[in-house]
Amino acid sequence: MNEIFDVYNIIFLIAAVVIFLRLRSVLGNRTGNERQPFDPYSAQQKQDSQKSQAPENEDNVIPLPGSEHVQHDPERAEREAREQIEAEIDKLAQKGSELNHGLREIWKAEPSFNPKEFAEGARGAYEIILMSFAQGDRRTLKELLSPEVFSGFSAAIDDRESRNERVESTFVGIDKADIVEAVFNDKDKLAEVTVRFKGQLITATRDSENRIVDGDPTAVSDLTDIWTFARVTGENDPNWKLVATESA
Repeated sequence: MNEIFDVYNIIFLIAAVVIFLRLRSVLGNRTGNERQPFDPYSAQQKQDSQKSQAPENEDNVIPLPGSEHVQHDPERAEREAREQIEAEIDKLAQKGSELNHGLREIWKAEPSFNPKEFAEGARGAYEIILMSFAQGDRRTLKELLSPEVFSGFSAAIDDRESRNERVESTFVGIDKADIVEAVFNDKDKLAEVTVRFKGQLITATRDSENRIVDGDPTAVSDLTDIWTFARVTGENDPNWKLVATESA
């Protein structure tokens, strides 16, 4: 009985040794230089730790000597604004030309005058005036036109209404709005700026029976108009008014 027991013990012992040797061959021995297993949480904690060690006041920028003086220098700001307007005038009109001289004279009399902004405003006025005339909107026209020009527009509207005609217009757009002339009358302090417009309009006139008597509601018409706007410089009213029209 003891012999059997001893034999079994020896067999189990041999099996345990074999298993141990196989595990060792697969897993290898620890040498002390093995890489630690990757832990995403510990990695994130390390990043957070690095961030926490970064300077807290990164926006505390030390200004360079004289920078504060530049930022609060009204004379420099005024000079830069003046140079910008002069550059815009020179870009719009050749130096030494009558147009360049006229724009500079208007600007000197009215420092708020900006030729680029004026051209943008003229584009808007052109569309408003054309559509107001088509709709017979005398109230809007009166605000944008000089008394003489308003009288002519109003008379044309009266004549149209007397025939029971109405105008259907769709403003397509403006291709160009170029300043072609600028004059300043120092005696009257009157500034006049002439703009050449090139745009498109769809228009048709219908009679009382809805028949088309002029134009084409399906065709785009090209427009080329030369309009002159004017205002007295130095006055509180900043609005320019249309004082002359011409179709090219």
